[in-house]
Amino acid sequence: MANSEPPSPLAGEGARRADEGSLRAVSRSIKTVADLEGAKLVSVQSGLDPVAEKYAIGITPAVLDLIDRNDPADPMALQFVPSTAELHTTAEERDDPIGDLSHSPVEGIVHRYPDRVLLKAVHVCPVYCRFCFRREMVGPQGLGTLTSAELDVAMDYIADHTEIWEVILTGGDPLVLSPRRLAGLMERLAKIEHVKIVRFHTRVPVVEPERIDAEMVAALTSSGKTTYLAVHANHPREFSPAARAAFKTLVEGGVVLVSQSVLLRGVNDDVETLAALMRGFVENRIKPYYLHHPDLAPGTSHFRIGIEEGQKLVAALRGRISGLCQPTYVLDIPGGYGKADIGAATVSAGDGCFRVRDWQGEEHAYPPG
Repeated sequence: MANSEPPSPLAGEGARRADEGSLRAVSRSIKTVADLEGAKLVSVQSGLDPVAEKYAIGITPAVLDLIDRNDPADPMALQFVPSTAELHTTAEERDDPIGDLSHSPVEGIVHRYPDRVLLKAVHVCPVYCRFCFRREMVGPQGLGTLTSAELDVAMDYIADHTEIWEVILTGGDPLVLSPRRLAGLMERLAKIEHVKIVRFHTRVPVVEPERIDAEMVAALTSSGKTTYLAVHANHPREFSPAARAAFKTLVEGGVVLVSQSVLLRGVNDDVETLAALMRGFVENRIKPYYLHHPDLAPGTSHFRIGIEEGQKLVAALRGRISGLCQPTYVLDIPGGYGKADIGAATVSAGDGCFRVRDWQGEEHAYPPG
């Protein structure tokens, strides 16, 4: 990606048009509070320095193009532009809200379910979502990229556990790795016979679509395993022409696409937006998969809606859009107990709390006591 600074405002035919042209010409990622101020995403003296000290900032040029700076409630800005609300932590929030660390037998591996593991090779992303459930682990201040020795141990773990049928590369965003490094990972997985499926979880086709080219697709499919890619998008505006082209390149290259979204207050918590989002996935040959209830990550309470409100939205979708467009509404049960379908049957309410049944039939309080 180019590292040139935005051009200076032009003299002449109007300050407003010159300023807009300068903003559109930003060609590098925004990573600091000063960058946010320079792009006119926040005001000077915004009070965001304490937020930046705790949580990484990242906005790519592709995302910047999608943000409406004239709308204080813009759903794209809410997802990526930090706010001082992130400094407010509620009692139920936790640094590791879905219990990754309690299910990590070796560095870089999360083994929560018998037949699949997460492989977290990197802990950096091209963008940093303000609601991220791994916000304590990702970014420059996070856990970092696996060393060669740590990656060897992680691969040995996968090879030694023959029950592992699927490896899910996540992080961080695995597609920040170069095609050469991704191909190297895939070649190592190709030698593990019991692994049949390799899945990638990524924002890249939406937030940095220029990375998706023939070389990247070749790397993703080089293992000879069946390759799935879970595209993370939360608002229909994210389906830009460049993103649509990236999806097409992936699908036509043999990668199966599924979706994952997070139900977020102010971003997609109305049935019209959710319907447009799910239809957008299907139109781009992406099968709607998971709609996540927001996790209990620190400083994210302003994004969370109630479970009952989420259930009503999902129920409204059922009667409004095609069955092809229906996601599964899930909650990652705090403490590392895995995902539960909370569309209806696995959750019950009482006294302002919920009992959520996990995949093994055990019940848990939500929020936890």
